[in-house]
Parts: sequence; structure tokens; C-alpha cells
Amino acid sequence: MTEKFLATRRGRLTLLLLCCVAFMDFVDASIVNVALPSIRRDLHFSVQGLQWVPSAYLLTYGGFMLLGGRAADLLGRRRVLVAGTIVIGIASLIGGFAGDSAVLIGARLAQGLGAALMLPAALSILTTSFTDGSDRHTALGVWAAVAGLSSAAGVLFGGLLTQGPGWRWVMFVNPIAAVLLLGPIFRLISGERRTLRNFAGFDIPGAVLATGGMLLLVFALVKAPDQGWGSARTIAELAGAAVILAAFTLNELRSRNPLLPMSIFRVRGLAAADATQFIAFAGFASMFFFVTLYMQNVLGYSPIEAGLAYLPLCFAVGFAATAAGQLLSRVGTRPLIIAGALITAGGVYWLSRIPVHGSFLTDLLPGMLVMSAGIGAMFVAVATAANAGVRPEQAGLAAALLNSAQQVGGALGLAVLSAIATAHSNQLLAAHTAVPDALTAGFQRALLAGSIALAASAVIAIWVANTREQADAPRDAQEPQSVTAGS
Repeated sequence: MTEKFLATRRGRLTLLLLCCVAFMDFVDASIVNVALPSIRRDLHFSVQGLQWVPSAYLLTYGGFMLLGGRAADLLGRRRVLVAGTIVIGIASLIGGFAGDSAVLIGARLAQGLGAALMLPAALSILTTSFTDGSDRHTALGVWAAVAGLSSAAGVLFGGLLTQGPGWRWVMFVNPIAAVLLLGPIFRLISGERRTLRNFAGFDIPGAVLATGGMLLLVFALVKAPDQGWGSARTIAELAGAAVILAAFTLNELRSRNPLLPMSIFRVRGLAAADATQFIAFAGFASMFFFVTLYMQNVLGYSPIEAGLAYLPLCFAVGFAATAAGQLLSRVGTRPLIIAGALITAGGVYWLSRIPVHGSFLTDLLPGMLVMSAGIGAMFVAVATAANAGVRPEQAGLAAALLNSAQQVGGALGLAVLSAIATAHSNQLLAAHTAVPDALTAGFQRALLAGSIALAASAVIAIWVANTREQADAPRDAQEPQSVTAGS
């Protein structure tokens, strides 16, 4: 077994490739946000219909994540990674040429499906390739840095492309990236000798129930701010999702070959790590949404100015995650997660104090930098804790669980915090408060709630296993995924 895979040229190229895959998937969740006004104007979206441009991606991304992770374990990780890359490339090409709103929303749904195949496959390749303790911590640190900076980079690139060649290039960059990725995938990642016989006895009822339940749950969370949390439709959708997911759990307990083997939760601290990710993203992910709206609708920033405002955050997250990767072997995951969550909560709280006549240097940048330092450390520590001790044959499943927690948490946070912001702003507008003041007050309240959620995630992290030893990394009996082989 290659102990120091990261020390080899192939190892470094493999890590670079996997981080490019992650960057592509994470960026797609945020890159369209700044382009939404241009998209609405060109494709004649309604106000309500426009929300489905970002939400359609999150719907299938979260809904199919568990199925994508299990497919990677059973069919082969490279095979599923290639399939997802092709899907997202073709879907993005169709979306870039979209002539009406329905085509673009359909393309975004397909993009989410492609990402749900790509991301768990890529993360499981990483955790089964870099098996040496220090290598693994470094690789996960770099991965976490990419995950942390990609949301900010998505807003930045979205602004540059929208104000430059036009919003359609927000979609056209993906087919180019997909073509550039496919060659290195085949060169650097080995193809496992797995066939459709691996699906013998596959848990089809479990797959249907898990995907259906997750799709309905994410759909309900996305629609709740418009429909109202107390509306009969929202309650029915959430109740339906709960029933389907409960049926899924019962099916998994009885299945001979479950989609989600419950034994994976015997891995110490895994459930707590996933729960921490869920709550943290509920408080963190929507920060970009509210701060971007504040910059454009209150401070009057152009799309490119709003995008460039996130540039310092990109560097700060990358630096913090890299530093955290080096600290893991000394202090362990739990202290880093708790400290990272509290620092992030402090940064978001700082942002919740944005004034109507704010300044980037005094009112936005300090909070962004504090938040970046915390979230960079937290990402790498949670990713390490959620994958420590997981057997190689379940690496895709563990990756899918972590990313499902992230996506559903982000969708829940945006739905709840949007409702909080809108309700407060509408109340002030009804009292004849000036529009900029009312909007800012709503953003302040939503960001305050986000900081509270992040502080709560620090409490949950107390139950996360304190992973730091090299023995925590799962070992595979085979060579790391470094030698090209047929699939």
C-alpha cells in the first residue's frame, strides 16, 4: 500500500482533480444568484418562477445525493463520477441555450442530478485514496477549503460573467469544465471491476422511498416562504416527507441489502458530525443570500462589485482550512469544530449589525473575515470526523450522508431565515418605514438567527468523536486509486 500517496506527483494531481470536481458542483449552487435579474428579463420569468433557477438545482442535488453515494459504492466510483460529469455538462449546455423559463429550470434540475452523482463519488475516492493519517488530514483540509470558498467564488464568478459576456456564460462554463475533467478522471482514477451484478438484491423500495422523501422535503422547504409555514399545503408536504422517510427507515431495518445500512451509524461520532453540518449550514449558507441582497438592493452595488466583495473571503477560507488541516493531528476534530462554529457564529453576528448606510471596509469586511476563519476550520474538521472509521465499501454512503446534511440544512436555513427577514421587513413597510431601512432590518434579523444556529451547532459538536490519530483513517486492502485501470 502506498503510505504517502500525497507525496507523489500522481497523488497531488489526484487531489487537484477531486477538488476541481467539488468546486464545480459547489459553485453551481451560487453562481446563478447574481445573474437572476438578467435571466428574468431575458426569459420572461415571473417573480415566483424565478426562485426555481437556484432552487431546482438544490432540489435534485439534495434529493438524489443518498442514491448517488450508494451507486458509487456498488457500481464503482469512477463510473459514477464520469456519468455525473457528463450529465452536468450536457444539462448546462442546454441551459445556456435555453429560450424559455421551462427549459432553464429543467436544465437546472438535471444539473443537480449530475452533482448528486459526482460529489459523493469524488469525496469517497478521496477518503479511500489518501489513507495515511497525515495525508488524509491534508487532503480533507484542501477539500474543505475548496468547499468553503466555492460559495463565495460562485457569487464572484456570477457577477463577472453576468456583467461581462452575459448570464448564459454562467451555464456555458460547465460544459468546458466537464470536457477538461474527463481526461484526467480516466488517467488518474482507477476503475473498479464492478458490474450490474453488484445490484443483485438492490434495495429498490429503499431507493424510491429515500429519493422521494428527500425530494419532497427539499421541495417543501424551498416553497415554504412563498406558501407560508402555516399553510395547509406546506404542512401536508412536510408531513408527507416525514411519512415517506419513516417508511424508508423501516424498510432499511428489514432489508437484506439496504440502501442505507444502519450499521454505518455505529461509527463513533458520525451521526453527530452530520447533525453538526446540518445545523451549521442552516445558519451559514443563507448568509451569502442576505449579504448579496444587502449589497445590491441597499448599498447599490453592481453585480461585479458584489462579486468582487467576496474575494477576500475566498482567500481567508482557503488559508483557515489549510491551517486547520495541519492542526488536526495535534488537537483533534472536536475542538476545531467547536471553535470554528463559535468563530463563524461571531462573524455572522457581526454581519447582522449592518447599517443602512454601510461601508464595505468597516461594516462587511471584518465580519466576513472572522466568519471565514471559523468556517474554514469547521469544514475540514467536520469532513474528517464524518469519514473517520468508515469502511472503504461504505465511503460513498458516508460522503452522501454528509453532503445531504449540508444541502438539506442549507435549504432549511434559507427557507426559515427568508421567512424571518420577509416578515420583519413587511411589518416595517406596513408602518411606512423607508424601503432601505425595512430591508436592512429584515436582513439583520435573519443573520442574527443564522448566528444562533451556528452557536447551536457548536453544542451538538460536543458529541463528535475527537479524531486525530492516523489509525482513524479507514484502510483499504487494495492500492489507493492511483493506477489507471479499465472499468
